[in-house]
Amino acid sequence: MSVSQDMVATWRRPRAVMRKLLAMGVREDRALALLFAACLMIFVGQLPRLQRANTLEQQEWLATATKASDQVATFQAEIAITGFAWLLVWPLMFYLIGGLTHIIARLFGGRGSFYSARLALFWALLASSPAWLFHGLVSGFIGPGPAQQIAGVIVIGSFLGFWSICLREAETNPEGATP
Repeated sequence: MSVSQDMVATWRRPRAVMRKLLAMGVREDRALALLFAACLMIFVGQLPRLQRANTLEQQEWLATATKASDQVATFQAEIAITGFAWLLVWPLMFYLIGGLTHIIARLFGGRGSFYSARLALFWALLASSPAWLFHGLVSGFIGPGPAQQIAGVIVIGSFLGFWSICLREAETNPEGATP
């Protein structure tokens, strides 16, 4: 199956998809590609929110008669900072978080590896990225309010749900074999 089909399948059968990914063997390049794809999708999901904030600031700036070029430069800087954070800083943090979760799982009897714990985290991020995109659209088009909070709950719930299921599968069945 393709990655997009696996993402859809994860919303129905996360354990089966995680077993399949683990059965593919240890491939750090695949794990890194999944992580960067997830971070890129999350970054793209942030763009509507940034555009909304920029538009609201532009209206305020026009009322105070400041330069429009200053506003454009600020918007470009916000995009650059958000891109830097999601494409360089967060991947490093996710590697650290993946390693720490394996150490914690090992304390509770986990039999997986650092790779399987990282893969569970990275896959949970990528599988929940449609929810991140939805949250970005709600933040950009509707703005702060109950709809944005509900979309945020969907993001957190899907990510934590996928991560817990995938991590459990990675730590109890590290080779991806069917029990």
